[in-house]
Amino acid sequence: MDIVARLRAPGGCPWDREQTHESLKRNLLEESYEVIEAIDQGDPTVLSEELGDLLVQVAFHADISKEAGDFQLEDVLRKINSKLVRRHPHVFADGHAEDAREVERNWEQIKAQERKEKGESKSPVEGIPVDMPALAYAQLMQDRVGKAGFEWNDVSGVLDKIVEEVAELKAAVTPEEKVHELGDLLFTMVNLARWSGAHAEDVLRQANQRFGKRYLSMENLAADRGLDFNALPLEQKEELWQEAKRLVG
Repeated sequence: MDIVARLRAPGGCPWDREQTHESLKRNLLEESYEVIEAIDQGDPTVLSEELGDLLVQVAFHADISKEAGDFQLEDVLRKINSKLVRRHPHVFADGHAEDAREVERNWEQIKAQERKEKGESKSPVEGIPVDMPALAYAQLMQDRVGKAGFEWNDVSGVLDKIVEEVAELKAAVTPEEKVHELGDLLFTMVNLARWSGAHAEDVLRQANQRFGKRYLSMENLAADRGLDFNALPLEQKEELWQEAKRLVG
């Protein structure tokens, strides 16, 4: 905090001085994704570094707010400390929780009570940040309505819904209908990820990475054999794809 304060003080860094909450939004998002990538890589050294970069963003926003007279880092920490203690009565008070699922149920009940005390009445589908990636948005919304009781009894309901949505996509005639049905299918696939205990955003990101590695491997295999990859017929590309899967996973 002292370093950031000095950077943003008169006589400090001109770039740091001109930053605002709005100008730093992109940086905050990028640093968050770099933390996620470090987690996926499983490298503690990289994760430690990226968490530091993310922490700098928190320090910048806190210093900007302190300068404006809005709040300072101590206020941020005090509020989150209070929230953590309040929402873990099974640890800090006389509450009870047998397992993680009961913790989640208690958490939601405490949040609902907090909203009630504030005079807030919010639907489970409200209050989700609009700038969240669409897959993450869908999964969070499904989590919330599921906890409110709008949920399948088991995963078979989700699988049946996928079959239904595929049939509706096939039956769609106009481009608008196809886009509509494709959206419904994607939304249901997110629900399948949720029922599988996975995060749809993670699942697709990892699939993207696998595809990229395999495609690069295909190109390298073709180049090593003196072949023009782009000119190869699909059958040969498929053979290279299968070979690449065996090589890079």
